[in-house]
Amino acid sequence: MKMRLWSLAAAFLVGSGSALTVTGSVSGSVPGDTRLSGWAVSASGQPVQEIVSVPVNAGRFQLEIPPAPPSFRAQTALNAANVAWPGVLDPVSMSAQPSAAELKFFSYRDANRNGQHDEAETLREVTLRGARGTLFVVWVGSDVTVKASRGYQATLTRGWNAFVVEVGRAVKVAPFVDGVAAVTLDLGR
Repeated sequence: MKMRLWSLAAAFLVGSGSALTVTGSVSGSVPGDTRLSGWAVSASGQPVQEIVSVPVNAGRFQLEIPPAPPSFRAQTALNAANVAWPGVLDPVSMSAQPSAAELKFFSYRDANRNGQHDEAETLREVTLRGARGTLFVVWVGSDVTVKASRGYQATLTRGWNAFVVEVGRAVKVAPFVDGVAAVTLDLGR
């Protein structure tokens, strides 16, 4: 039987040179060994480096993504051919070609309760949605502006950046500073 957890309110606070903080609560039944984690992923979306992980306690959590860059192996050279971000459609143009790392969120059951992900613990991607779009978090090694069709434009500064991307007839990208997001965790069986 699938358990679906929803309505996870998340507030993102981004400050220059400070950690990105994600706080929230989960409604529904959450197994006591559930953790939420943020991973730097490869260009194809595969988890490479666990950046942060916290337990869900009494239906609440707080992730603090450190301001430090992801490891070198988690970074890719960003170019117009490999920007596969939410809302990005060709043609893509960029003001620079920095190194970058996309951050995706996952849940997992910490079976041995050691506070970190182990090979035998299945990662389940968590979808973050703002009131009108998808939350997107990325680290870049230097400032860059990315433009794509249908009005997509994201101006990123060195370090971690959080945006809400709304896809409709046009693509709207807005920095996500304070707000509420709904997160769905599909924990499966």
